[in-house]
Amino acid sequence: MSAAIDVFWHDDCLRHDTGRGLFEAGPSALLDVPERHPENADRLRNLRSALERGPLRDALRFREGRHALRDELERFHDPDYVAGVEALSHTDSVDRVIGPTFASAGTWDAARAAAGCALAAADAVLDGETRLAYALVRPPGHHAARAAVDGYCFFNNAALAAQRARDRGIERVAVVDWDVHHGNGTQSGFYDRADVLTLSMHMDHRSWGRNHPEQGTPDELGAGAGRGANVNVALPYGCGDRAYAAVFEEVVAPVLRRFGPGLIVCAAGQDASQFDPNGRQCVTLAGFHAIGEAVAGLAEELCDGRVVATQEGGYGPTYSALCLVATLAGLLRRPTGLEDPLAYLPDGGAGHGGAVAATLAALASCGSS
Repeated sequence: MSAAIDVFWHDDCLRHDTGRGLFEAGPSALLDVPERHPENADRLRNLRSALERGPLRDALRFREGRHALRDELERFHDPDYVAGVEALSHTDSVDRVIGPTFASAGTWDAARAAAGCALAAADAVLDGETRLAYALVRPPGHHAARAAVDGYCFFNNAALAAQRARDRGIERVAVVDWDVHHGNGTQSGFYDRADVLTLSMHMDHRSWGRNHPEQGTPDELGAGAGRGANVNVALPYGCGDRAYAAVFEEVVAPVLRRFGPGLIVCAAGQDASQFDPNGRQCVTLAGFHAIGEAVAGLAEELCDGRVVATQEGGYGPTYSALCLVATLAGLLRRPTGLEDPLAYLPDGGAGHGGAVAATLAALASCGSS
């Protein structure tokens, strides 16, 4: 059991401005008060304050993060793409990049800070300074492909951490992603590789356009040497605690045991909660605690307890912060210490069996069961 989690933070993550009124035309034209873009700096402030003031404060060591260097970003991302992200910040306004993804003058520094915190967290674990490290960052990362901005994401923080571990001699790295959306950028970035396992459990939303061609379906298994090293569990809408617990027991645990990672990297979002505006699942504080506890148990069994986690989604400005506390409490194998103020919806676990069965059947088809 780890006594503490090292939490990496950099103030520049707050500089990324996504503006107000996600939908500039149509509905927003009818409104006096357009809502803020869901991926805003206040969500990160609340996540931090819940950790600093909450029941885990004695078990968290806040550490200063840093900016990622250009050559570090290029270990996963295409060099021309990195230069293109920098160019997006040459603006005096908040500008749409693609779909719901916006950039501003602070985006370049924020994105480099998010990536740098993820790399610093990986280094802390690999250097033996801690067994559990969390990069508390924004913008999120798991939709960012090697050469494409996507889904609020500019640099793929979890993928950069995984690549860092490979560069430092970890033979096999597993990325476990429970953000409510498919981790398409991480999938595509490692799709033909056998040394990095990418496993995403998500609501079955499929692709949202040409910038996001992956569907997140079980038949997307990887290619070439990487066949069988990409695993998707596409859950129907409304799945809650029981469904996610079943996915860990029936898919995540056996897949990780077969793969034998030397490090687990987690793309950790809280947008699978029942009160998230960007998700349609029903995971409660107890469910997020169980996710953290399951990861901790598998890490202790397989890789000396070594876990690097990066902050992904979570857009309910208050409940997401409580869900983060619950997740980290699970990683520490200690009680959450919070009363859940909102867990009154029924657990919509029914229906997940088909999703699990589809994933297991796909893996069996390529000899990876």
